[in-house]
Amino acid sequence: MDEAEFLRGRVYGADHDDAGPRPERAYAQLVGGPLDGLLLDVTDRTGHELREVALITEIGRYGPGGRALYGRRSGDDRRFDWRGDAPGAP
Repeated sequence: MDEAEFLRGRVYGADHDDAGPRPERAYAQLVGGPLDGLLLDVTDRTGHELREVALITEIGRYGPGGRALYGRRSGDDRRFDWRGDAPGAP
């Protein structure tokens, strides 16, 4: 099993021992980029907060502390498309 296959169906930021989705939560799928296939918990976020998200990742272009940028797909609130990577805060 490669790393991409291992990550699918897991929730971004969840504890590794219990990274599966929970029935009482709402999720959007991350599409493309370093976090492709992960689920993002959007339960308590407003529509404005969810236009674009910058998620910390070690496997993007900028390595540890870098960010993967995802934006909500037009017409599909359940998918966020990769927009690129950004360096972390200094």
